[in-house]
Amino acid sequence: MMGIIEKALGALTGPVFDVIDQAVTDKDEANRLKQQIQSQLIDSEDSAVKARMQIILAEATGESWAQRNWRPVLMLVIVAIVANNYLIAPYLGAMFGVGLMLDLPSSLWDLMTLGVGGYIASRGVEKSIDKWSNAKASQATASFYQSVEKKK
Repeated sequence: MMGIIEKALGALTGPVFDVIDQAVTDKDEANRLKQQIQSQLIDSEDSAVKARMQIILAEATGESWAQRNWRPVLMLVIVAIVANNYLIAPYLGAMFGVGLMLDLPSSLWDLMTLGVGGYIASRGVEKSIDKWSNAKASQATASFYQSVEKKK
């Protein structure tokens, strides 16, 4: 995903930086402007990524089964289409002369990329929360035992 972001930033900043190089004669000032623009773009992208992560986390911890599971179901549908197109249909075509290939639009690939990214992020956060809660429980247990030992 970071490769996409870097390409998008490069496509956006390239022409802007060219204009800065042509319009600003002082190279130090031009470099300062470029650095400031790049910094603001990175901050903006960081905010967008954090917002997407919060949405994915809200979905993953939602009360509704559909809210929590629409991404995995979508992933299974896409995997079924890919399996059909590259495994099932070619073999059926080779053996029986019949095989139905399903179109997989590029937007589904984009959704799969987002879904996989969201799943990975939510699993990472889920594991972090589990570790944090286990650490808190261990800390509470240790604190309890220490207080009991002090009373003896």
